Amino acid sequence: MGCYVLGFQEIDQTQVAVVGGKGAHLGELSRIEGIRVPAGFCVTTDAFQRLMAEAPSMDDRLDRLSRLKPDDREAIRVLSAEIRRTLEGIAIPDDLAAAITRALARLGEQAAYAVRSSATAEDLPTASFAGQQDTYLNVVGPAAILQHVSRCWASLFTERAVAYRLRNGFGHRKVHMAVVVQQMVFPQAAGILFTADPVTSNRKVASVEASFGLGEALVSGRVNADVYKVRDGEVVAKAVATKQLAIHASPAGGTQEQAIEPERQEQPALTDAQVVRLAQLGRRIEAHFGRPQDIEWCLVDDGFQIVQSRPITTLFPIPAAGDRENHVYVSVGHQQMMTDPMKPLGLSLFQLTAGRPMYEAGGRMFVDVTRGLASPASRAGLLEVLGKSDPLIRDALQTLLERGDFIRSLPDEGPGGAPAGGPPAPIETDPAIVAELIGRSQASIAALKRDIRTKSGSALLDFILADIQELKRSLFDPRSLQVIMAAVEATWWLNEQLRAWLGEKNAADTLTQSVPHNVTSEMGLALLDVADVIRPHPDVVAFLQHVEDEGFLDELARLAGGREARDAIRAWLDKYGMRCVGEIDITKPRWSERPTTLVPMLLGNIKNFEPGAGERRFEQGRQEARKKEQALLERLRALPDGERKAEEARRRIDRVRTFIGYREYPKYGMVSRYFVYKQALLEEAERLVQAHVLREKEDIFYLTFQELHDVVRTNQVDDPLIRQRKDAFRSYQALTPPRVLTSDGEVIAGAYRRDDSPAGALVGLPVSAGTVEGRARVILDMAEAELEAGDILVTAYTDPSWTPLFVAIKGLVTEVGGLMTHGAVIAREYGLPAVVGVEHATRLIRDGQRIRVHGTDGYVELLP
Repeated sequence: MGCYVLGFQEIDQTQVAVVGGKGAHLGELSRIEGIRVPAGFCVTTDAFQRLMAEAPSMDDRLDRLSRLKPDDREAIRVLSAEIRRTLEGIAIPDDLAAAITRALARLGEQAAYAVRSSATAEDLPTASFAGQQDTYLNVVGPAAILQHVSRCWASLFTERAVAYRLRNGFGHRKVHMAVVVQQMVFPQAAGILFTADPVTSNRKVASVEASFGLGEALVSGRVNADVYKVRDGEVVAKAVATKQLAIHASPAGGTQEQAIEPERQEQPALTDAQVVRLAQLGRRIEAHFGRPQDIEWCLVDDGFQIVQSRPITTLFPIPAAGDRENHVYVSVGHQQMMTDPMKPLGLSLFQLTAGRPMYEAGGRMFVDVTRGLASPASRAGLLEVLGKSDPLIRDALQTLLERGDFIRSLPDEGPGGAPAGGPPAPIETDPAIVAELIGRSQASIAALKRDIRTKSGSALLDFILADIQELKRSLFDPRSLQVIMAAVEATWWLNEQLRAWLGEKNAADTLTQSVPHNVTSEMGLALLDVADVIRPHPDVVAFLQHVEDEGFLDELARLAGGREARDAIRAWLDKYGMRCVGEIDITKPRWSERPTTLVPMLLGNIKNFEPGAGERRFEQGRQEARKKEQALLERLRALPDGERKAEEARRRIDRVRTFIGYREYPKYGMVSRYFVYKQALLEEAERLVQAHVLREKEDIFYLTFQELHDVVRTNQVDDPLIRQRKDAFRSYQALTPPRVLTSDGEVIAGAYRRDDSPAGALVGLPVSAGTVEGRARVILDMAEAELEAGDILVTAYTDPSWTPLFVAIKGLVTEVGGLMTHGAVIAREYGLPAVVGVEHATRLIRDGQRIRVHGTDGYVELLP
């Protein structure tokens, strides 16, 4: 027989599987010195499992439930109601009922109790499941308590709980229900204490919400709460709400609403001294659990009782600095167009590749810009560079600097964090320089592919480590940086001078269409050429419309025209197949590994374009750039001192067109090397699987490069660590990374601070000139992109892998991006009006809605 009842004093936080998240936390809370927890006990998951075993047809119903989609609300409603009715209809077995009533007798049978659900997947560090199951207050008498225990068990299958589990990938059989039975307290005031500010995430600011009576009024949203902010032992902000009602215990059991007398409605529910005392208790609880907490409290006779504490799961983690100094971190993902979390192997490899230290938090990378901001000598340059990349980052940093309380100024001669190395030396405008850089990189990658074949075991890891130095030499080659900066500075010069001389905004955008040597834009046009090979063969087109298996290329040969199609796709993959969405993370599946990703794009190109579109598209862009150049030079010559101005502009245009295409190349070279490393590491992982060291090849993705090195050397792996990393990665996927984060955990948000857009428009950064109107296609997964000619792509971010979609659209809107990020560069080269950095664009713009994109002025209008 299982153990059906445990008192709080018998429970600690290791017993989630027995008493659920809420029960485990209450048991642990009751052990903390100085924390008062109302007495109670838990009806364990053994009791729930026994009841489930006695329920008729439960296995079949759970199977049906598991097969439902999270958005199939009607089916969820019907089946979950059926399961709840079944569970509530089962009589609690006598021995189980006796165990519960004995525990009640010890505490007082006729006392009032709160009966609360406590699921095993609740109040976890990575998923709160808040509000998914039920709580019943002021329950009196053994019969009523047994009835409400049954209701709590059944509440595991409320519609909202079932849908939450389906959405978050929790199996219905793996989640069990315990029930907390806890003595009621009848407070003057109650509420919630967050030991980190839930609005800004600042870990040094506690936030208290308080109302009169039971906390249920506040939790259910029926009253506005008083809100207090506490920092360093004092109330630093306070907003007292008008509180018109309170919830109190009803003499007959349950609760009732009561109106608050008018003279008390605007009185604070707590004194400042009580708020500070409560915040101190919160810090004690937080220290015990080791992470910020969301705490439910009651004030009874000037003493605080704690009725629940759970981790706050929505806070973005803080990079570990290893000291107590103030630090300011800027997101790398917002520069790299990759704001998804990365797996440990991907993170560590990028850290080894980067030119400066990168700090990890929440599966994302950050750079520490504190020193650069602290020194006046480097501050202006840092803000200018970051501002050109992402104005919201610049504004957030400016906001922090203006507060004056976080960053201590260093003397001018102090060490700076400005972009390293100062301005590059001048360089002549010579196309041979670009050809030489590309040739050198290609030769180096060919040598890597040749030499890595002979390596295995520790020697392979050592070889990759050494080759990363070669990769860094290529990425940070002074000549390479000179070319990129020459193009960028010439672009800035053209935009500034042509605006001053001619009133022409973002003139360089048209001038950069169809430049030579842009490996990313060539990739999109080359996929149009592949579509040309496939289009004449109807059997191949029909076959591709139903492809699901990654081995489809091998099947093509049996169709008419299939060999030509297969060879064209393979040739394209040989050149570009190392790319994919989020390609800076080596663990992401490449197009060569998952070629089905390309199929929707190929089908779209076959449907939307005529043969020869790739070449025509490039030539059209080249002609538009040429016409724009001639028109601008003609207008300049008509100005005072016009010949000099025209000649200066012509030289800059030549410089931009010679060098700007190379901007995309270093990343292509890096990703090419990453794929070579990945293939070799997966072969090594296969050996480890065969040797029973690893369970599956992809487990290496959850180890850092150094940890993998140790596993290869010792043939031993830490399985619990891999499981823990997988859980952490899943939790990171639910987090939104901030652009700017402090070592206090505070998320600093920036704003555009512009008033040049129409009311209701969504403001962003203009990166590619022109105005276009059309149907918005909100696409978060490139594999699901079904575009019609003339659509406007709206997405979270675009890295080079999105480029093949750019040929089919006529405008671009993204939530993340800057002037020189890949999406912006390619949008300009393809002549697509584009606005990036539009916060929450994928939520505010509906799929299919008509919008107007103002790529010159940087805003998006939502049309009726």
